[in-house]
Amino acid sequence: MTLATLSEVLQPALRHGYAVAGVVTLGWEDMMAYVQAAEAEGRPLILQAGPGCRAHTPLPILGTMFRTLAEQASVPVVAHLDHGYSAEDCRIAIDCGFSSVMFDGSRKPLAQNIAETAEIAEMAHKAGVSCEGEIGFVGYDGGEASNGTDPSEAAKFAVETGVDAMAVSVGNVHLQQDAGKGLDVDRIRAIEAVTNVPLVIHGGSGVPTEQRKMLAETSAISKYNIGTELRMAFGAALHEAVTRDPARFDRNEILKEVIDPLSEAARTMLRSMGKMPA
Repeated sequence: MTLATLSEVLQPALRHGYAVAGVVTLGWEDMMAYVQAAEAEGRPLILQAGPGCRAHTPLPILGTMFRTLAEQASVPVVAHLDHGYSAEDCRIAIDCGFSSVMFDGSRKPLAQNIAETAEIAEMAHKAGVSCEGEIGFVGYDGGEASNGTDPSEAAKFAVETGVDAMAVSVGNVHLQQDAGKGLDVDRIRAIEAVTNVPLVIHGGSGVPTEQRKMLAETSAISKYNIGTELRMAFGAALHEAVTRDPARFDRNEILKEVIDPLSEAARTMLRSMGKMPA
């Protein structure tokens, strides 16, 4: 299967009532585990390079890693820049072979967010790349508070930016380790009533599994970003591998034991994205 754009995997999800997981990656082993899980479940996948990942590994390397996995996979795989904070971030990702970019202008005034996102969406589309934008700030567990998405602002943002997907703030929180109170369904319904683009939930690890599945199947939510719950699974598997034999020192020998447990955790997560059509 060749590399896919974000639009190519989200439009079918929106039409048929399921969601696609945007998995936050940090290294080669977790990338392999996630693609292995997606192939086992027969589902498309979005590999995401967020700020933490980019601080550790240069974008040109990440682009090559993502594209290599995508070209070998039996399911569609998207190479996605997560939380690009400038046009330059997005331009570099496009030049490095990413098939999708997300520009985060959610901290900026509405007019500025719309203007900058529209410019980046146009740049991406000219390159055959998808663009995700964000309206309404999604906060962080134990950190900055969220600023919920206003439906009327979301409608304006969707039309004037031309984005392929729109991240919204509807009770979701980044870096949440346990399932929280759940998303604000009334706000979601109000947003989808005035927009027609696939909606994205950042901080998907904090959404209770049953609600995650229900909204994937019955709302315009077509993408959940999943990071924390899989990083926790990676950490648990790595701890087990290290402590099983403290005398071992070869990183490849240790890390290869993390892939299968992480893949199983990812398979469980993927099944919460709603039922795909046969």
